[in-house]
Amino acid sequence: MTDIGIKVCKFGGSSLATSADFKVVADIIKSDEERRYIVVSAPGKSNNNEEKVTDLLIKCYDLASKKQDYRVVLDEIKARFKEIIDGLEINFDLDTEFELIDEKCSDGPGKDYLVSRGEYLNARILASYLACSFVDSEGRLMFLKKDVLDDELTDSILFEDLSELKRAVIPGFYGTGPDGNVMTFSRGGSDITGAIVSRAVHADMYENWTDVSGMLMVDPKCVENPKTISMISYSELRELTYMGATVLHEDAVFPARQAKLPINIRNTRFPDDQGTVILPKVPAGVPKHIITGIAGKKGFASITIEKNRMNAELGFGRKVLSVLEEINLSFEHIPTGIDTMSVFVNKSAIVGKEDYIKERIQKEVDPDEIVIYENIALIAVVGRGMVNRPGVAGRIFTALANERITVKMIDQGSSCINIIIGVEEENYEKAVRAIYNEFVK
Repeated sequence: MTDIGIKVCKFGGSSLATSADFKVVADIIKSDEERRYIVVSAPGKSNNNEEKVTDLLIKCYDLASKKQDYRVVLDEIKARFKEIIDGLEINFDLDTEFELIDEKCSDGPGKDYLVSRGEYLNARILASYLACSFVDSEGRLMFLKKDVLDDELTDSILFEDLSELKRAVIPGFYGTGPDGNVMTFSRGGSDITGAIVSRAVHADMYENWTDVSGMLMVDPKCVENPKTISMISYSELRELTYMGATVLHEDAVFPARQAKLPINIRNTRFPDDQGTVILPKVPAGVPKHIITGIAGKKGFASITIEKNRMNAELGFGRKVLSVLEEINLSFEHIPTGIDTMSVFVNKSAIVGKEDYIKERIQKEVDPDEIVIYENIALIAVVGRGMVNRPGVAGRIFTALANERITVKMIDQGSSCINIIIGVEEENYEKAVRAIYNEFVK
């Protein structure tokens, strides 16, 4: 891709774990002058024996908040950053920063402040190494409450502070809460920061650099060497991330989609790979396969209600759902028949509440039978190529039947780009393979 314009790049923790990683990242950034705004995560693991810096910071917080000795862990964190700085051979140190962190720990640190320091310190190092501006997220990403930003204020501040800079490094994952203190996103929130910066500076491309060459069509734990998705729409991505695909933080989709901004998932280890491009609308004729991807989750249960002439009873569904609302329980899917209704929920959310749910539903709608089935997995088959294509559901059923897998539920969204299938958890991996092989191999 050439002549893109402004690019925002986010580099994950696996891309910035060591000084060698920093050098690779710097080469990627310098190879394209349009890569102007760089969002970074905290250092990840450089080997299996190490812990992520964010996990070490959480451990440090737990010790400090209990007035226990946290300095051994803090020294380990300090050593990780010193190793990176020494390997980069730059005249830079974080002594003052660690003195402040130590002071905060002694006084009883705020968790969000302490946990955010991995991104903050990594961004300081990279800005020094690139000899460019460091722009702190604190005071610029303005939270109304946890995980909810004041978008207008945030965009205004970021645009004013970034637009005239030739290049800048911004720490991901945090901003300022309504009380004026540091507030973080949920884990993986640097993806969201990257999308927010992209929207604020009116970027032409958001490059999300990680350790995979784009988004795979299916979990490689289920299928060996699955194909990579070259292009995917926001709508398809939303369906897949919701059902467990994890290459990009789910909430990073919203600011990028709002700005109609393309996202490119790239691999830091293989920077020449084109990866996956996420677009508001994929050009016609691009999909090679009918389906774009498959994702799924285990750990669901269905509450199945049967009653003769249910369809003629006004308010039946509302009364059932009001029972779930009473116990603050949301639902995933509600497939129905003439005399049956099934509500799929997270199994963990109803543990210990099964009898209460049955009793309340019995009182509200007087059904003929209520049965709760557990250990169900849901699989999403997603693809814009399925729209107006006859026989897709039939092929899914046939593929599963050939593997002697019983379908517990099937539900198709109104957009026709998503079909959800419920199967027993023990058949989950086999079901995913069967569907993939039917449409891809």
